[in-house]
Amino acid sequence: MLSRTNQPVLSPPPAIETSRHSLFVDFDGTLVPLVDRPDLVRADTELLELLTALGTRFPRRLALVSGRSLQQLDHMIGPIAHDIAMAGSHGAEVRRDGHLVQPPRPDGLDAAITDVRGYGAGHPEMIIEEKSHGVAMHYRVAPILEEPVNRRAYAIAERYGLEVQPGKMMVEIRGPGWDKGEAVAALMAEPPMAGTLPIVIGDDLTDEPAMQLAGGMGGFGIIVGGGRETAARHALADVGAVRRWLWEQAA
Repeated sequence: MLSRTNQPVLSPPPAIETSRHSLFVDFDGTLVPLVDRPDLVRADTELLELLTALGTRFPRRLALVSGRSLQQLDHMIGPIAHDIAMAGSHGAEVRRDGHLVQPPRPDGLDAAITDVRGYGAGHPEMIIEEKSHGVAMHYRVAPILEEPVNRRAYAIAERYGLEVQPGKMMVEIRGPGWDKGEAVAALMAEPPMAGTLPIVIGDDLTDEPAMQLAGGMGGFGIIVGGGRETAARHALADVGAVRRWLWEQAA
């Protein structure tokens, strides 16, 4: 992977046309800041107003694509979550117009969660986030745990035939066979997104398959923060910059 000093400087994204584009936006680290306690995150009033405005400007062509489960997103966002397309659990769960498509709960996940809980009992500074199709181990409040937590995650995943998804100051154990790119492709395959150009905004490695797909379909990806090799063609500095750019598109 390229070092930070070798990264090209990406330009801010241009304005997009509401009639020609569909928007796919990550949640944590993109619409809301990353925090030490991910379980306490809630959408603020300004964000709810922004999502409402975007939903009006991009009717049925706005989607949240998150590593969170749909149950978590519904809790954090509230009723508006049912008015826009949603892809949760890194693309495993896809919901649009009230229709939900998802694979069976991964075999071995419950046993993996039990093992993660056992490990977490000895490391109370590690935050465990249980999801519909995975379990995340957050070490943001104790960065010294990065190596041992990742080592344990890979061991548990191998034991139960699961996969490891690295992230920012966390690692997740989840079922195999899906990613955010597949979720975006599924949403883009049907009207009214079909025939439009996808714009994908995200900050983490899990967003890369979706940004790569967007570029291949004539759209583009927008990385939040940058500092690593990416398929994105444009960049925004932080959550505040993302919201300002989205407000411009919603105007």
